[in-house]
Amino acid sequence: MNTARFISDLGCLKFDNVFNPYRDRCELSDRPNAPAMRRHTLCLMLDAAVQLEIDSIWIGRDLGYRGGRRTGLAFTDDRFFAAHCERWKITALLPTVGSEVRERTAAAVWKILNRIESTIFLWNVFPLHPHLADYPFSNRAHNASERTAGIKVLSELVTILRPKRLVCVGADAKQALAAFDCNIPVHQVRHPSFGGDKEFINRMTCLYDLA
Repeated sequence: MNTARFISDLGCLKFDNVFNPYRDRCELSDRPNAPAMRRHTLCLMLDAAVQLEIDSIWIGRDLGYRGGRRTGLAFTDDRFFAAHCERWKITALLPTVGSEVRERTAAAVWKILNRIESTIFLWNVFPLHPHLADYPFSNRAHNASERTAGIKVLSELVTILRPKRLVCVGADAKQALAAFDCNIPVHQVRHPSFGGDKEFINRMTCLYDLA
């Protein structure tokens, strides 16, 4: 599967109480063509990544409403959008307007990611934003059917990028990958939220041999 087909399929996913940033537009914060912008940015990143040897994919649980829902990029809020693009040497415009919105998890991830030179792709088990019914600006864990769809997408991504290893950020991500047979090493690190920041940094420091 090529990257354009991957992005197209991702944009077709639809579930109840789920915002798909690659097909849906937020009337409050998105530019008029935001879904197309997010698809384009992700496609540029994938095209850049397939030209390189990928050390690892970092995998979270879902996109959050303060981060990936807006940017279309895992572990990436408004503040780190430009840094994420620069990491893959691409140029893209933030698909949202208005005041900058920040996400705590994104800040923790990029604090350590900026110290690592290895080629790392950021993703989620469920690559969309699941939310509570009638509360679009909330976060919830994905359900079983959403997980099944997400694992299928992840399998395709692994096939495209051929990473050396997967790094699950948090126990939820690791549990979701329990039945995922990819024949490559899978590591788990503590999620940086809820007091896990220090443990997260220490584990990543070991995994990537940081001084």
